[in-house]
This record gives sequence, structure tokens and C-alpha cells, in this order.
Amino acid sequence: MISKIAKPAKKMSQVTPLETPINEQVLLMPKKPLKVLITRPKAKAQQLTLLLDQQGIVNTSQTLFDYQKNASAHDIATALENADILIFVSVAAVEFAHASYSLSNNLSQRIFAVGNATKKALQAIGITTTISPPPTQEHSEGLLKLPQLSKVKGKRIIIFRGNGGREHIANTLKQRGAEVQYIESYRRVWRTLTINIAEQWRAQKINCIVVTSNDILIALLKYLASATKDIDDYWQSQCLWVVVSDRIEKNAKDLGLTRVVNTHSASSQILCNTLQALSCS
Repeated sequence: MISKIAKPAKKMSQVTPLETPINEQVLLMPKKPLKVLITRPKAKAQQLTLLLDQQGIVNTSQTLFDYQKNASAHDIATALENADILIFVSVAAVEFAHASYSLSNNLSQRIFAVGNATKKALQAIGITTTISPPPTQEHSEGLLKLPQLSKVKGKRIIIFRGNGGREHIANTLKQRGAEVQYIESYRRVWRTLTINIAEQWRAQKINCIVVTSNDILIALLKYLASATKDIDDYWQSQCLWVVVSDRIEKNAKDLGLTRVVNTHSASSQILCNTLQALSCS
């Protein structure tokens, strides 16, 4: 079920200083009271909700999918035997892999995480030597810019992820001469949303939607199209869509969305900073 919109909390001082300068695109946007819909997976949604509540920004969450374990201990153990490099692309990839096979036993491979949250998930199970991009580049492109992944010819690389998803990391590393294998440690089970949920969003006057992946963007637009018999002008032209990468921004605009803001990072703090800069609440 969709959670109720939180009542505006009393304003507090900023949780932390801005982690990244607010870009010109955001500064030029007119400020307005925001009512934010968060479509992130549950744990990340809760993290962003807490930050927005502290800033008095009205928000609600609707997770679009759940996770299920998808890889066996044998699959993971076999893959690790000959691997030189391990790459984890999400917190879920870490947690579900570790649930199937203990990853904390003195792994000899060089280990990478796509962002700080994933790095912290690895630290939580005892892996403290993880390399990750800076906060402003927590995405596939930022990971691939790391100098430690620039020369990987002949290296055997395992990418831990969910089922399906983007091939950009693997394709780029293969072009650099690496041997790449996937361990799909979890799979997404998409929820079926009823028509009345979209009606609730309109009744709640949701005017800003946070989207952190292309899969979520496409699923959400398909749902809105089916719930409203078409993507009406409100969602397409009036609602503000906050995305986290150039690729999602391009896709959103190609799909007809006109008010798109790109944070260039999936960090919850940076998302909060951006929404705070856009809001006059």
C-alpha cells in the first residue's frame, strides 16, 4: 500500500552541508512548495524520506518492486574461484549475495562498489577495502572512470547485480579486454498497482517524482498510461521529474516529459539538497 503523505515537519537546520554545488539548471527553476513522490526501493526510500521530513518537505513513497534471492552458494563460490575483480552495483546485490554465500572471509579480489551506500553495505559484512566513485558520480559512468578499472585487459571480473538491467559496465570492461561474468544475486518482482493509487497521487497534489533508474521510469510511465488511459498533460508537462543520470534524463525527455532535473547522483543527501533548493516550503 502507498504510505500517507507526511505532514510537514517543523523546519530544522540542514542535515549536512551541501555535498555538491546545486547546478545552474536547479537554480533557474522557480521555487514552489513540493509534494514529492519517491519511487526508490524500500530502504533507500526510507532514507530519503527521513531527510526530507527533517527539511519539512512533504513526501510519500511507492516502491515499485520487491527483491528475491536468485543465486546459490555454489554459483557464487564457483565464480569467485578464478575472479580478479568483484563489482557490486547495489546494496541489494551485496546483501543477497552475502545471504547465499559468506563474502567476509578474506576475499583476495579487488572489490568495487558503484556508490557509497553499496560500499557501506560491504563494510557492514567486514569488507573494508572497497573502491567507489566520489559522491557526485555514483553511477555506472562514474565507476568506469576510476583509474583502477582503466587497464583490465585479461582480468576476470564478476559483476554482482539483479536480474536483467543495464549492460554498460560489462560492455565497457569487455572493450577494455576483460573477461566479464554476472552473478545475479537477486531478482526484482514488480508490484501490480491499482488504478486508485494514481488517483490518490492527484488528490494529494503530488507535483514532483524522484526516479533513480530507467526501469523504474519506464514502469511508472506505463502504469500512469494504463491508469489514466494516457499520460495526461499534468504528469507530462506540469509535474517535476528528478532523475539521477544523463541517461535517465535523456530517456525521460525522449518519452515526452518536459520538466526534468538531473542531480547526476543517486545519493540520498544530494537528492535532498536538490529538492530543498527547488522547494520554498
